Amino acid sequence: MTSMPSVVQNSGQVLPAGHEPANLGDILERVLDRGIVIAGDIRVSLLDIELLTLKLRLVIASVDTARQIGIDWWEHDPWLSSRARPPVEPGPRDPEEVEAERRPRVAARARRRDVRREEWDELDG
Repeated sequence: MTSMPSVVQNSGQVLPAGHEPANLGDILERVLDRGIVIAGDIRVSLLDIELLTLKLRLVIASVDTARQIGIDWWEHDPWLSSRARPPVEPGPRDPEEVEAERRPRVAARARRRDVRREEWDELDG
């Protein structure tokens, strides 16, 4: 049976066994894999009157970790995802087609306006 050494020498540093220094890449990988949440509130008050409150919430995680915890807003943001952007129409539309689509909306709006007028007339009675 072999025993663990009590100290490990690594790049000139003497550390207790089991505690090897981690480089920035290892730390970043661990943080992104598990995720980290930073939360804080900043309040600005003058004479016990609250003037401003900032609530800060920061989540640092990999894309896969974020999806696992239900965060996927970037997939629906048109500035960040081409899938979230509405399709671009190929060119100018036929004016008659545009007018045909517009007519039912205008008629529905006119019906609603007429109903409101009738209700007001009944109230004025």
